[in-house]
Amino acid sequence: MAKDCFDVVVVGSVGIDTNVYFHGVGPDFEVESNFTENIDYVGQAGGYASRGYAQLGKKTAFIGYLGADHLGQLIREEFAHDGIDMSGLFIDPMGTKRSINLMYRDGRRKNFYDGKGNMHLRPEMDRCRSILSQSRLVHFNIPNWARHLLPLTRELGLKIAVDLQDVVTADDPYRQDFIHQADLLFFSAVNYEDPRTLMDTFLAIKPSLIILSGMGARGCALGTQDAVRYFPAVELEMPVIDTNGAGDALAVGFLSSYLMDGYSLEDSVLRAQIAARYTCTQKASSSQLISMDQLDLYYNSLRLNP
Repeated sequence: MAKDCFDVVVVGSVGIDTNVYFHGVGPDFEVESNFTENIDYVGQAGGYASRGYAQLGKKTAFIGYLGADHLGQLIREEFAHDGIDMSGLFIDPMGTKRSINLMYRDGRRKNFYDGKGNMHLRPEMDRCRSILSQSRLVHFNIPNWARHLLPLTRELGLKIAVDLQDVVTADDPYRQDFIHQADLLFFSAVNYEDPRTLMDTFLAIKPSLIILSGMGARGCALGTQDAVRYFPAVELEMPVIDTNGAGDALAVGFLSSYLMDGYSLEDSVLRAQIAARYTCTQKASSSQLISMDQLDLYYNSLRLNP
């Protein structure tokens, strides 16, 4: 394939998520049994990001691991339907990841993440080099094995975007490789009232960073060497029912708008927020993420009526 065959290569984890929806306000631990609605779907950060780009019409490749099992086959079928290149799929001998998300009525969740063999796997470098060299942008999630691809991506001169997920402390040793190699950095501020302290720390490490932090119903924050700016949340007519994948959509919406479609930083933030907010309207699904037509429609409406 020719150079720039892909708009983006996503490096990360994909698996089957089971969302457990409580009929009441939450589990009753005073009794043995609770009645819930349990729904399986293609999830995890790499799954959401890959499907999000594909739904926006971007040529997407994925590098990651699946098991040689029926769950892995289900994911392969869904990716094939989306047109996602799967030449970077490797086999995890521990099987396909399967995580549990306990879901509350207001869309909040408590995640129980299944990493399977992530801590010990090593990707096949020659195959990864062939895939990565066909893109200009690589969107990293942070399974442990992905850090081995950071030097290769830098060697190839590619733009590196990293989603750190929910950061607890800026000096977390697990995340340092990803922070130091990133050109664009994303993280959830769920553990922080104000993400400015984290942003200042990351910018001190690498002043050229562009950082976007999702703050849920409080909106988001954009950090650059010039300033940290705050943006209020956008409102859509549909209710929030499931916040899984919102952070992934924020990153996808921003990167596709800013790096691929040429929007300004501010307009890319708006489009990112629209994509994230739309994701929150989808119940246990990564199959119905926002399309380019829908994103453009909401964007134009909000630009005219802020």
